[in-house]
Amino acid sequence: MFHPLPSSLLLLLLLYALFLSVVYAAEPSSAASAAHLRPGYYSSTCPGAESTVRGVIRRAMARERRSAASVMRLQFHDCFVNGCDASLLLDDTPTMLGEKLSLSNINSLRSYDVIDEVKEEVERECPGVVSCADIIVMAARDAVVLSGGPYWDVKLGRVDSLTASQEDADRIMPSPRANATSLINLFAQFNLTVTDLVALSGSHSIGEGRCFSIVFRLYNQSGSGRPDPHMDSEFRGKLDTLCPKGGDGNVTGGLDATPVVFDNQYFKDLVRLRGFLNSDQTLYSDNEKTREPVECFSRDQEAFFAAFVEGMVRMGDLQSGRRGEIRRNCRVVNGQSMSVDFMDINGQGRRILEE
Repeated sequence: MFHPLPSSLLLLLLLYALFLSVVYAAEPSSAASAAHLRPGYYSSTCPGAESTVRGVIRRAMARERRSAASVMRLQFHDCFVNGCDASLLLDDTPTMLGEKLSLSNINSLRSYDVIDEVKEEVERECPGVVSCADIIVMAARDAVVLSGGPYWDVKLGRVDSLTASQEDADRIMPSPRANATSLINLFAQFNLTVTDLVALSGSHSIGEGRCFSIVFRLYNQSGSGRPDPHMDSEFRGKLDTLCPKGGDGNVTGGLDATPVVFDNQYFKDLVRLRGFLNSDQTLYSDNEKTREPVECFSRDQEAFFAAFVEGMVRMGDLQSGRRGEIRRNCRVVNGQSMSVDFMDINGQGRRILEE
């Protein structure tokens, strides 16, 4: 005789099935989940989207040229943490610690307000159509182009995440102290090659870095009490003046010798042992696999541009496969949400947000 399951058990099984569907879709992938992405995705639903984004980025750069690099970095920090889903843009809530205050982002990432400005204009033009995740990707491309770098057709059609994770950002994003081997291993997790790593590191062709990120190179590399030996002496003298021991860690310096122009000067600087960040200089100084493309790009700017475009497209394909939405405000999930906590088989807490 058939005995129906208690309603409480049925609910538990349903919630557990939902939990499994989220967990197994959590890792970023560039396979089937990115198959729907394509250039011109908004050609009929919001034909002015890309020109609107470019106009806002142009105005932001006119106000502050450094914003180009800040906007471009948002794609890296978003896509590497559970795919390109604008999780980076979510503000913290009482039940969720987002990614903005993670170790790699706090006091480092900027220009969230520029994305807000883009979203406001796009929403006026086409309410509820263009995702914040796609805005990040379009804005990053435009920041490169408007700084003198290459143009490419961006693939679009992403949705925005319903949650964010400071823990995931802390676990995934590399430190300025990272070496080439650790960076190779990190990029390999996302099916990105050594060439992708070196070319995408060339994003540091524009922008500035903080003294906080390099003082160890100047005064205590690897706990030696001495400066990094892979540093040109004249360049180190300039950095010593910019970033004195015990000085203000928030003072900034150019990541290469032409920090507002997207070019291959970054790679020329690495070959001359004038890389600002340890994670940059190590690409030339510490690993043969990365040294070869660094030398190639230092000689051939067009080769760098081509590899950079390919890397940006491949990185933009990273998708988690999770359910999402088109946020009306990039900082918050649409509507009210309730949270349901689960414990996975390893005893680690997981949280699912439901509309």
